[in-house]
Amino acid sequence: MTKFTVNERPVQFNMDPQTPLLWALRDAANLTGTKFGCGAGDCGACMVDIDGEAIRSCLVTIAEAEGRFVTTIEGLSRDRSHPVQQAMVASGAIQCGFCTPGIVMAAQALLKSNPNPVDADIDAAITNICRCGVYPRLRDAIKQAARIARGEARAPAAAPPPGITPEDAARAVPAMTISDKNKI
Repeated sequence: MTKFTVNERPVQFNMDPQTPLLWALRDAANLTGTKFGCGAGDCGACMVDIDGEAIRSCLVTIAEAEGRFVTTIEGLSRDRSHPVQQAMVASGAIQCGFCTPGIVMAAQALLKSNPNPVDADIDAAITNICRCGVYPRLRDAIKQAARIARGEARAPAAAPPPGITPEDAARAVPAMTISDKNKI
């Protein structure tokens, strides 16, 4: 039985200790925000925070996670209020969304260790592959998130929080409209 903490909850997995953390999170814990991309540690779609460090979960076994603290995108903030999440949405640094959870997890780890990153710091820390090519906007979003985290800026009005109805979202986000015949 392998035991560690996921999103501030103690868990134990009755799985082969050599199971990649990625599959324990996705298949056993149903935390599907951690994405399977390449399985070789190249793309970063499976990035999680382990003890404050951004780690590709496809390269870590659950045995290696024993006794450690793992945070997935689901545990970062329940209401999308983390500065990185808010800045990513506000900067338009999210397109298809597949790589986004891994990028957010890498960016939040960067900001924990470096509250004022410059482009070179961001480029070194965010090695995730994004097929949509959001890299210039990503740098801007991370710098904006850093300002928010330092208390120098407020989170911009961005995406409505989870659980909001489409009608309420349309009122909260003026660029989005809902017509009766095209209800979501």
